[in-house]
Amino acid sequence: MTTLTVTAKGQVTFKQTLLRHLGIKPGQKINVDTLPDGRAVIQAARQGRNIEDAFGILQIKNKGNVVLSIDDINEIARKGWASEK
Repeated sequence: MTTLTVTAKGQVTFKQTLLRHLGIKPGQKINVDTLPDGRAVIQAARQGRNIEDAFGILQIKNKGNVVLSIDDINEIARKGWASEK
């Protein structure tokens, strides 16, 4: 378990080993989900993983109005969530 100290301003500095474990790099954001029992879940905010980012992806990838199979649609969706082109 890692223990962190809260400053008078209510700030906490994460140790580098903890940031590496979480996969967080300088400049990235952190998501904190609070749980009802006083605990919190902390994880790196995943960039480009919002549902809003997926809206319209089929229109963008299907400019020629080609009929797409479900496999084509699944592959396009997979690449979109993975931020691939």
